Amino acid sequence: MKLKIWLLETRPQFLLLSVTLVLLGTAISRHEGYFDLFKFMLTMIGLVLAHASVNVLNDYFDYKSGIDLETTRTPFSGGSGVLPSGLLKPKGVYIFGVACLMAALAIGIYLTFISGWQLLPLILLGGPVIYFYTSHLTKWLVGEFWAGLGLGMLPVLGTYFVQTGRYSAEAVVASLAPGFLTANLLFLNEFPDIEADKKGGRCNLVIALGPKTAGRLYAGLMALTYLSIIAGAVLKLMPPASLIGLASIPFAFKAISITFKHYDNIQNLIPAMKANVITVLGTNALVAAGYFLSGSQ
Repeated sequence: MKLKIWLLETRPQFLLLSVTLVLLGTAISRHEGYFDLFKFMLTMIGLVLAHASVNVLNDYFDYKSGIDLETTRTPFSGGSGVLPSGLLKPKGVYIFGVACLMAALAIGIYLTFISGWQLLPLILLGGPVIYFYTSHLTKWLVGEFWAGLGLGMLPVLGTYFVQTGRYSAEAVVASLAPGFLTANLLFLNEFPDIEADKKGGRCNLVIALGPKTAGRLYAGLMALTYLSIIAGAVLKLMPPASLIGLASIPFAFKAISITFKHYDNIQNLIPAMKANVITVLGTNALVAAGYFLSGSQ
């Protein structure tokens, strides 16, 4: 029973994002003729641990700041609810979050030794971003940017580097869509928490712009997601089969439409948040499938 609570604390339903990012980075490298199963498994474990650390430390710092005591929880926002419910002690949750981060960093350092020192800058950037994300970055109007970079672009590029030992323009272009998508995943999930976040001292785009204008920016970022995929295929930096990522557009359109209508109604916004999650995970998985279907060059 206790193990189940600790698992719940990591918000496992959101860890699927990391799985799709590693799959995409691996698919790109496989398309170029590189694949090492051992490195793939280590990368997957490392990124899932890093993502779990973000979620756990987010819960801890939000509880300490009082934000989680003010939020209206939904299936997609408001934290895990473990600490407000008294199911775990704050100190234990903090130690768990730091332990996940240390384990992820250890794996990252090992991968640097076996793949190349050029991976080190990503690790040196990622560690502090994970730890200080909730306590500092969410207060400086840069939370969405760092989410898109840290749990979007960089994992794809890092996975690609681990397999190939280099970076490439092709991988950078392919990582743009995950970057926009992860930023939007966080962005929409901030709408229900706007009042609680204000009281907790946060400054994010929803607070800065207001939910109505923020909804338009959300739609704009979604458009950039699909434009980056189309541009990658047109410029021959991504295989034509990667265009199957566009199959998620109906879910994106649903999320945008609901957000435009119900940006200030938490309960009515939940279907948009669900469609948003499907869009993010589905697009990443579909683009990865496109690379796998294209075979090796």
